Parts: sequence; structure tokens; C-alpha cells
Amino acid sequence: MSELDLQVPTAFDPFAEANADNSGAGSKDYVHIRIQQRNGRKSLTTVQGLKKEFSYNKILKDLKKEFCCNGTVVQDPELGQVIQLQGDQRKNVSAFLVQAEIVKKEHIKIHGF
Repeated sequence: MSELDLQVPTAFDPFAEANADNSGAGSKDYVHIRIQQRNGRKSLTTVQGLKKEFSYNKILKDLKKEFCCNGTVVQDPELGQVIQLQGDQRKNVSAFLVQAEIVKKEHIKIHGF
């Protein structure tokens, strides 16, 4: 029996990469940008790990205006505040955070697909 016969297909977990190494949800030194598939072609981009001294609502307002998408700030008991944006905005958000000098490029982790 070959190795291919033994593999069982599993559902895709967008947080598996972060949980595999020790830079997971509780990591304070990285900003995690993830994509979550909703249904069909629809997806959500989540930004987690920004410092607490930043105004999440002001960052969200600028992101929404810059990328012409809707979004919200969600309060999570484990992760704290998480920014959610409509669509696949991973590269856009990463470039925006670096250009606005909110986060350095080496402190951003992009997850998904």
C-alpha cells in the first residue's frame, strides 16, 4: 500500500499554521493577517495582534476607505480585539500597516491558502 492510500482528507484550518509553532493566538510580537473562507467566493480577512494603544476603530476606518470594503472590530475573549474586513485584503492590509508605520514588515505573518 502506498503512502497516498493512507492519507485521509481533512478540512482546512486557517489557524493551524499559527498553532503549530509557538507563535499562535497568544503571541504578542507578531501581527497575524488571516483569510477565512465564508461561502462560494466570499471571504473574510482578519487582523489580530495589533498593540492595544492603537485605536482599532481609526485603523478600521482608514482600511475601509482605502480598500473600498466593509469591516468591523470584533471583541474576542481569547484574542482581544480583531479587525475583520470583507474580501481577500491580506496583501493590501500588510502594505498599509507597513506604510503607515504601525508595524514593521518582519513582525507581520500572513496566513491562508
